[in-house]
Amino acid sequence: MPSPTLQWLSLVGVIWLQSINGTNTNFPAYSSQLKLLLSLSQLQLNNLAFASDAGKLFGLISGVASVYLPLYLVLMIGSLLGLTGYGLQYLFLASQTSSLSFCHVFFLSILAGNSICWINTVCYVVTIQNFPSYHQVAVGLSTSYVGLSAKIYTDIVDAFVPSSPIKRAKAYLLLNSILPLLVCIISAPIVRIIDVGKPSRMDGGFIVMFAITVATGIFSVISSFRSASTMGSLIGIGTFLLAPLMVPLAEQTRDAFKLRWRTNREGRVYDFTIDEKNVAESVEDGKEQNEKIAEAQEIHVKEEIGVKLMLGRIDFWLYFFVYISGATLGLVFLNNLGQIAESRQCSRISSLVSLSSSFSFFGRLLPSLLDYFLSRSKHLMSRPASVVLLLMAPLSGAFFLLVNGANFSLYLGTAIIGVCTGAITSIAVSMTTELFGTKNFGKNHNVVVANIPLGSFVFGYTAALLYRREGNGEGRCLGIECYKKTFITWGSLCVLGTFFAFVLHNSKVLCPKTSQQQQILTGNLLLTVDEAHTREILAQSQLITH
Repeated sequence: MPSPTLQWLSLVGVIWLQSINGTNTNFPAYSSQLKLLLSLSQLQLNNLAFASDAGKLFGLISGVASVYLPLYLVLMIGSLLGLTGYGLQYLFLASQTSSLSFCHVFFLSILAGNSICWINTVCYVVTIQNFPSYHQVAVGLSTSYVGLSAKIYTDIVDAFVPSSPIKRAKAYLLLNSILPLLVCIISAPIVRIIDVGKPSRMDGGFIVMFAITVATGIFSVISSFRSASTMGSLIGIGTFLLAPLMVPLAEQTRDAFKLRWRTNREGRVYDFTIDEKNVAESVEDGKEQNEKIAEAQEIHVKEEIGVKLMLGRIDFWLYFFVYISGATLGLVFLNNLGQIAESRQCSRISSLVSLSSSFSFFGRLLPSLLDYFLSRSKHLMSRPASVVLLLMAPLSGAFFLLVNGANFSLYLGTAIIGVCTGAITSIAVSMTTELFGTKNFGKNHNVVVANIPLGSFVFGYTAALLYRREGNGEGRCLGIECYKKTFITWGSLCVLGTFFAFVLHNSKVLCPKTSQQQQILTGNLLLTVDEAHTREILAQSQLITH
């Protein structure tokens, strides 16, 4: 099978993996039932949400494993960790095992949370390696499907377990344990690094992928409001997840026609003169040189940075604090969405979780759309600028909006937080490569996302304390006051994160797009390629220019 077809097929496999890998995002849908089943306090429930995020503290292990182990093995290890973490919790709740203490459930939640890192690492490595000239767009597009995970799991549970809240909680744990394993088994043969060879133009394929992805998001948002039946929503989502297969199938068909045409052409006899041959060779060489110039324009040079050197840089700490006061705050809100909705006596928690998932999906997709279409303009907006101008300010406003007790404010604030959190999370993948290179990406990015469990514990614990205080020490709190101080605190922290983002942006200003006559500049935000190869391309481009 030709390499372009395998490239697209690997991206489809990554999309499937990402769409079921957000197992921690459906926690709000069953957290209230879990609290009742295990007789937990609000602080203990928060600790379980933190435990799932704490699995990312050990994500560095998966980054190292991806260097020394086959990627399919890394994938299977991740799915087996999830099977163990969620599966034992399900068996316990289903009374199939002996009684588990809270400490056991806490440890299993850490194990389950860590499984996400293993699958994510494989997805990132494969996408970056298989799409060297389009890796920002491909990574952003595929990671957008993580935002769809809670929607997918909720649709399955709604379709097959529509009644009992206790049975629904058990169903979520069962799905979290077995669905990632099944999808990993299906995707393992196609999610692998491909020898892409000579870079080729893939704009047509990405346009189709974007069209499918946007249609998927629109359907997801509409079905979140229950305008379609639960089974119809599930069938629709399943169809949209299969739709990306159109691109590799179309690529394979095109290659088959091209091969047949070439075979027929080679069967004919041509009488070329020596001059005609030289002209043909010159034209071919010119095309090759132009392709190399285009490649040099798209790929920028920067230094590679390891973990130790990264930790000593000021831009890392600015980036770290922007992330923790932006995306991490949003994730903590989404983790507590079930309790927040319950405190406001909102009965449609499942719809609210689906809505947050759908808008998170669009948020994750937004940076890829901007990357793809703004890349044709004269200037490209830097990642920190995108965080400041497009994300952090609306995120701050959403937290202050939640102080209002109306249900409309809850739905609107949740949608905004879902979009902004998803977008920052997606941007972070490319920001890590731009700031610190691709060679050590697996380890570097897992260090960056260690801020998530840290923020989850600090912000979530504070919210739980305020919740308990407003509830007069009881296990349940009702009313807008339960989270009012929490929202004000989170909004203020987000404003501080906006300031950090401006500082980071001022040190990384707009990057002008190079032309054939310009040298390719090096800098902290530029992407990594082999230096010798780049110098060769530049030298050849200068010969053509002169």
